Amino acid sequence: MVLSVADYKAINRTAPAVLVLEDGKRFEGRAYGSEGQTLGEIVFATGMTGYQETLTDPSYAGQIVLMTAPHIGNTGANDEDMESRRIWVAGFVVRDPARISSNHRATRTLDHDLEEGGIVGICGVDTRAITRHIRDKGAMRSGIFSGDLLELSDGEQLDRVRTGPAMTGRNLSDTVSTVEPFSVPPVGDRIGSVVVLDLGVKQSTLTHLAERGFEVLVLPQSVTAEHVLSLKPSAVFFSNGPGDPAASNAHVTLLQEILRAGVPYFGICFGNQLLGRALGFRTYKLPFGHRGINQPVLDKATGRVEITSQNHGFAVDMPIEGVHESRTGFGRVEVSHYSLNDQVVEGIRCLDLAAFSVQYHPEAAAGPHDANYLFDRFRDVVVERNAAAGAGDGK
Repeated sequence: MVLSVADYKAINRTAPAVLVLEDGKRFEGRAYGSEGQTLGEIVFATGMTGYQETLTDPSYAGQIVLMTAPHIGNTGANDEDMESRRIWVAGFVVRDPARISSNHRATRTLDHDLEEGGIVGICGVDTRAITRHIRDKGAMRSGIFSGDLLELSDGEQLDRVRTGPAMTGRNLSDTVSTVEPFSVPPVGDRIGSVVVLDLGVKQSTLTHLAERGFEVLVLPQSVTAEHVLSLKPSAVFFSNGPGDPAASNAHVTLLQEILRAGVPYFGICFGNQLLGRALGFRTYKLPFGHRGINQPVLDKATGRVEITSQNHGFAVDMPIEGVHESRTGFGRVEVSHYSLNDQVVEGIRCLDLAAFSVQYHPEAAAGPHDANYLFDRFRDVVVERNAAAGAGDGK
């Protein structure tokens, strides 16, 4: 890839910038991407690869993302690795941005995408020290200041950070969801239709569903249960997404109506938290969340350990052992998967309904791919339902 004069100026930028945390900690570095001010909850992601998938994951809306891998941008950017229509992170923090893109798939530099997207970032900071601070103090509000906003006093910058929106109690689904419904045709033989509630869905999810024979109907997050059921879907899927699940009461009610109608359900990430709430369990905020691609999860049914990709700051509060009764009348339920790092609930399975969910990302485009089988499991549920319906018609 040939770099333009603008690219060379961008990667050799020396303009100062500062990262300010809610507790008063400051980290000085250089401007990266656009200049100005951005506010958001600071979180860290541990992936060594897949930074473009991270940036375009709608689940990161409202968050300033710090990459723990020290060298970011060396593979550039392209259209194929976009997980959605745009970059969603509120800000971007890296230690050493790549000076050039050295990959045959690159069509532009990462810095170009950050500037085009208006993403304010910072580089040249000690990302390991910041990560250790977040692990000790927890995720918190933060801000990046550069350009003219660097002229604000330390106190003024801190005031802006502290008056910024917190993630707890925040509903961001309407920010990231599609406005108009759209569909994705099945690949190969059609087995049925699946309604996808777009709470921040990634392109990889739609691809996986279509590849398993589903006609994928993607609907806005504001859709009603009446509309979903009028489509007579073979199954319903709730996607990943940003924000606090406790602020999504309408989606919980929608899911409960779908479960009462007996429609098979599969949810990931935010969809897992919403299933937990629909079953009558509460959710809570994790100290600094799970974000990265090397998170070990135990599948209780098989004893198999999956290395997973995760991106969540909230979790379902539910005992990981035993069978429990749904507090909202949906029968028996159990934890199917849990984190081996901190025993956080990573999956839920209903025993009296065709409904299950996981907290991690089986669709992770950058890997790992240990959990891809969950899409096959979802397909099998629908195929078995179709076969049972056919046998009943034959009688």
